[in-house]
Amino acid sequence: MINRVTRHGWAAYALAAVVIVLDQAVKYWVLTGLHLQDRPTVPVGGPLNLTLVMNPGVSFGFLRADQDLARWGLVAFSLVVAVLIIFWARRGHRTLQALGYGLIAGGAIGNAIDRARFGAVVDFIDVQRLGFFPWVFNIADSGITVGVICLLLDSLRREHAAG
Repeated sequence: MINRVTRHGWAAYALAAVVIVLDQAVKYWVLTGLHLQDRPTVPVGGPLNLTLVMNPGVSFGFLRADQDLARWGLVAFSLVVAVLIIFWARRGHRTLQALGYGLIAGGAIGNAIDRARFGAVVDFIDVQRLGFFPWVFNIADSGITVGVICLLLDSLRREHAAG
């Protein structure tokens, strides 16, 4: 029996595609339009700067993957996670769940593309002037973070039994 994809599943797939395209398009602009690799930082306004960091690590520079085996292992791991999430999303039936699945899958694939192309993830969003967040991140990272928050909030939702 073939399991059909729910409308929430399709929404998750569409959101994942939007995250991937937006993430890669902005990274392309940062690298080729702004030539951010040629300057230390570009002030945008308020606490926001654009600062290029090629991150060979996993999250916030932890667990560096400087060796090819580690790099491709992280690419494979990211893609396996994305495929599992896409598999779970097909049967989704709640909006917050679909948002979480789509954001996480899109972010994981966006960062996997970077690792495959450059050997590191392209990070550029810098809000260090806020004083409490010293890391530089990207749109894919934001998608993963917000997606996890959506799934956590969804998990707090109580299912009401009929009757």
